[in-house]
Amino acid sequence: MTVWDRPEPPTRPVPLDRERIVAAAIALADEGGLEAVSLRKVAARLDAGPMRLYGYISTKEELFDLMVDEVYAEILPEERPGDWREVLRIRAHRTRQATLRHEWLADLLGGRPTLGPNALAVTEATLAALDGLADLDTVMRAVETVGAYFTGAIRHEIADLRAERATGLSERDWQRASGPHLRRMLATGRFPALAKAVHDGTEVDAEVSFATGLDWVLDAVAAKLARPSA
Repeated sequence: MTVWDRPEPPTRPVPLDRERIVAAAIALADEGGLEAVSLRKVAARLDAGPMRLYGYISTKEELFDLMVDEVYAEILPEERPGDWREVLRIRAHRTRQATLRHEWLADLLGGRPTLGPNALAVTEATLAALDGLADLDTVMRAVETVGAYFTGAIRHEIADLRAERATGLSERDWQRASGPHLRRMLATGRFPALAKAVHDGTEVDAEVSFATGLDWVLDAVAAKLARPSA
């Protein structure tokens, strides 16, 4: 029985429900990451005894599942977009935006699919947009491919943000600090392709990089959907 199937206990003596518990847990995670979340700390924020929470949630993993599903409500678009490409693009961008608001989500993206109602609604909207465009296996691989791209890109961006906070160095500060070492290495002539990228490449911000990569992946998916299956 999943946490969504299990009924909630009575609310007395302290009024509690899963909605309040999840909201408190998300607030803690937004402030200090997933390591700041425990049933004891959530109970303290709600002014309730820790054992009371076990009537609503059995494990911290269940709490994480509920937290992720709550954020999926932010990912689900208010209106159904026009076509499959727009559906996938909006899902990717809304997932990125939600993760920038809740950085801890980056640690829980990917892996086994979450089964909460909001996550299932997002998956349903995604699959419905691609329904009938190709055989089911092709559709599933298309969704997985786009998901793998934006999950990886989002995790990379969050890792950069965390590194900036941990070191106190912005991206530009880090480049300046590591520049002498990199110049010495490139001067050896052992890395000509890398040297060309460093000297001639154009820097773009994270949002532009994310959108560009997403468009390339969607172009590849479009080409696959347009190709008749063998």
